[in-house]
Order: sequence, then structure tokens, then C-alpha cells
Amino acid sequence: MAISSSNALNEIAAGLAAGADRVIVDKASIASQVSGGFSSLWRATGVPTQAAVPTAFAVCTKALVGAIGFTNQTSPVTSYLAWAYATCANAAQAVEIHDRLGHMGGLSGTVTTAQTVNVDASNVGITADRRGDSNYSDLQWFLEWYTATGATGVNATCAVTYDDNSTGNIVVAVPTNTAASRMVQIIPAVAGKFIKSIQSVTLSATTGSAGNFGITVTRQRTILRTDLSNKGQEFTWAQLGLPEIPNDSCLFIVQVCVTSSTGSVRAGGKIIHV
Repeated sequence: MAISSSNALNEIAAGLAAGADRVIVDKASIASQVSGGFSSLWRATGVPTQAAVPTAFAVCTKALVGAIGFTNQTSPVTSYLAWAYATCANAAQAVEIHDRLGHMGGLSGTVTTAQTVNVDASNVGITADRRGDSNYSDLQWFLEWYTATGATGVNATCAVTYDDNSTGNIVVAVPTNTAASRMVQIIPAVAGKFIKSIQSVTLSATTGSAGNFGITVTRQRTILRTDLSNKGQEFTWAQLGLPEIPNDSCLFIVQVCVTSSTGSVRAGGKIIHV
């Protein structure tokens, strides 16, 4: 059952005391990142195990190597992230926990014709509780790099379908020498509309190196904000926002870097079931 407002504190306390799944994250630093930019720890070495590079579009679940593990529950029992901690080698770090809903890879930095993507957040394999709001406004869309592309900065035109089934193009600037694990956000170009799917990506010119990148759609669940280098910090359920963790959520870490590397990240917590 979901946490009841009349007995919430007791239910949270009971969940933390017994029956919770322990979350463990211990990720090595990733170099060649950009201060102020998003970085994915999906391919970082450590715990969880380094994930595979995707190819064609696939729905992501907790069964994928690289996902933070937890135990699915049988309704009406519901899971929540209720306590967490984080220690980062870099100071003033934002460690975001996202549910990785779907992804694809294999796009080339040297192909200037339309490259097929077909990442669809309305896919039947992505449950409504994982997507959040029915208008797709809870989702975030990214270009994600698996191997660096070349030294020429280009524009990537993303052909999208919005929540009202209208279509359009979103132009995203691809920086020079975009390294593996970089993420560049794709922001809706029309006010009040939200991206439901992306059909293709077309580069304005060749970057000079093929590399490997793709499209990833996520839903942010919470943020762990640390202040000092290598200082462990704890986060209560109230600070986390007590996010619900639906069955099969593919949890992983996205960082907003403060320097040219992610720095090592150690984090963890408890997912309770009530």
C-alpha cells in the first residue's frame, strides 16, 4: 500500500528498520568532462558493474547490468527511496538519481543524413508509474556519448513527436570533442509541449570522428547535493522528497560536473517497501 498521510512517519520508520533494500554505489572518476555539463555514470567502472553500450532502442529495467538493484514488490506494497548518503571527490557536486527508461546507441559523428533513433517513451514496456505525468513532462531527454566524436562542433536536429502527437525539430549544439559519458540535454522547442518520442537525428556536418552516441530518456527521482570534497553527507526522506520507486525502475547516476572530471562517487541508501 502507499504511505498513508495519517501514519506516514511510523510507516517510514518501520520500512527503514526492516525489509529495506540496501543501495550501494561506488563509481570511479570519468575524465574529459565539462564543468556545468551533465555526465552519465552508466558506463563508469565500479559498483554497479559497468553497463553495456546500447545499440537499437531498448526499454531499460533493473535487470540490466549497470542498474542499481532492488526487489520488485507485489501490489499494494510500494517502494520508496527513504534514506541516502553520498561522498564525492569533487566539492559542490550534484549527484542525481534517475530512472533510465529507454536508450539506444550506435549513432555516428560522421554521418550527415538522418540517423534512425525511434526512442519512444510511450512504449508499452515503460509503465505509466515510471513515466510519471501523462503528458510526459516528468521526462528528460539526452544525447549520450559512448565514444568521443570529433573536433568539429555541429548541430544535431532531432525529429520529435510531442505529447499532443504534433511533430517538430529540435536543434541541439554538439560541442567539439564531445567525450564518452557526456550528456547533452534535448529541451522541447515549443512552450507547453513535452517530448513523447524521437524518430531521428541529423548532423549539420561531420564532427571528424565517428565515435558512438545515442538517445537516452530518463526520469529524475532525486538529487544528492554535497558541499565539501570527500565529506560524507546523509539525506533524510524529507530531503530526498521520498520518491516512489516503481517496479523495474532502472536506477543510475547522472552528475552535473563542477570541473573536467566527475571525481569518484560513493553513495548509497535504503529503498523501503510499505
